[in-house]
Amino acid sequence: MVVTISAKEGFVWDDSYKLGNEQVDGQHHQLFDLANSLAHYCASNCDREKLKSALDFLVNYTVQHFNDEEALQLEYNYPGFEEHKKKHEDFKITVGDLVQRFEKSGSSSDLGNDIKTIVVQWLVHHILSADKKIGVHIDSCCCVK
Repeated sequence: MVVTISAKEGFVWDDSYKLGNEQVDGQHHQLFDLANSLAHYCASNCDREKLKSALDFLVNYTVQHFNDEEALQLEYNYPGFEEHKKKHEDFKITVGDLVQRFEKSGSSSDLGNDIKTIVVQWLVHHILSADKKIGVHIDSCCCVK
């Protein structure tokens, strides 16, 4: 799976990532923007507090997004809910590990590269492989009504 990366713009949102739910799609887009900011902050060795604030926002926003997405799954009786929720829990641990690395070592190009590869690649893969299934399920439910 390839993520479009522009040297000038960073990770580029693509409409193929859309699920068809305005709230979830908007949150996904915002997560891309946040990952771009984090990677930029690491690469530019910006103020430690600014990077810490962005990482904290990632943690909180991810939790909120996952809660919203899981509520949507429950609303439509998505059959893969438990498996999907497990993927969310695993990612929360991954993000927590990145935060711990930052707290121990501060900003670095290695951390920036890991944010690029881990966070963005996970988001894209998760959206295209797991979240898209939710959209298909919701579409099939809505067509039956």
